Amino acid sequence: MTVTPSDLTSIEADLDLAAEAAVDDFDLAIPEEVPTADDPGSRASRRDLDGVGFTLDEFASLLSKYDYNFKPGDVVNGTVFALEAKGAMIDIGAKTAAFMPLQEVSINRVEGLSDVLEPGEVREFFILSEENEDGQLTLSIRRIEYQRAWERVRQLQKEDATIYSEVFATNRGGALVRVEGLRGFIPGSHISTRKAKEELVADFLPLKFLEVDEERNRLVLSHRRALVERKMNRLEVGEVVLGTVRGIKPYGAFIDIGGVSGLLHISEISHEHIETPHTVLNVNDQMKVMIIDLDAERGRISLSTKALEPEPGDMLTDPQKVFDRAEEMAARYKQMLLEQAEDNEPMGVTLD
Repeated sequence: MTVTPSDLTSIEADLDLAAEAAVDDFDLAIPEEVPTADDPGSRASRRDLDGVGFTLDEFASLLSKYDYNFKPGDVVNGTVFALEAKGAMIDIGAKTAAFMPLQEVSINRVEGLSDVLEPGEVREFFILSEENEDGQLTLSIRRIEYQRAWERVRQLQKEDATIYSEVFATNRGGALVRVEGLRGFIPGSHISTRKAKEELVADFLPLKFLEVDEERNRLVLSHRRALVERKMNRLEVGEVVLGTVRGIKPYGAFIDIGGVSGLLHISEISHEHIETPHTVLNVNDQMKVMIIDLDAERGRISLSTKALEPEPGDMLTDPQKVFDRAEEMAARYKQMLLEQAEDNEPMGVTLD
């Protein structure tokens, strides 16, 4: 059977009439039992949400986890998913993978990223900057380590701890070391050793903290003070020790007493007046001296030969006599200190 264009037109007309008839038979009126939008009964009560498995507060908390409001200074968890030549790609849940440059991977010098990171590793990262034009954040591990290192050295300073660190370089002013990854400086005046500074490289030295200033990035340490403190633990005021004159100044002489230096001030050489220490002492002289003060905080030991003189002026006229009777005079000195301490004790109060 062949269908002509006139037949198609007749069929379409019949379909239109059938559709109109179907609409006429369908009741489009809104049933009375269907509530309107303004009807309070159409709204679900809070009790109706009890069956959904979580509360509104939990729902809000869940949404907050997906509020990617990252800003510089934040510390976030991230997953390493790619190591590249210039840095690492990190997934921190942002729209775009974050990037950590090679120089930000550690506070210490590293040869490559694989020395510190491996793909799939999860750890904390510090956000260094805002998103760039590509929506990418820049991250750092070094900054976290840097902050924690300063916290650690501040605590060590507070504890007045003695640490050991390796000298990795020297300069005109002193020696350079690393403490908790931070670069520290030992002034030449606080290095107490017979070695030349250049020979200290690779040596491990005991050190005490002199200055810890994160804002100025200053970490200053003392080798001399660490040695003096260690020596002081075995010394006491009134003790006689054998020393060697290492240097003479207008104000006194520096005496080496077992690896640490004590000051024999010009006023403590003799009861008699002395114009200059050079008239009494020579460099490399060996002599007996008595300890009259130990200042651990400042790392200073004060010495005296005046207290060992049997008669005032003996250091000028017969220094050998002073050294021969040093222990005897030191015992007298100790007894004098003991009597002075007893005299200064407060008297007991008797109540009738």
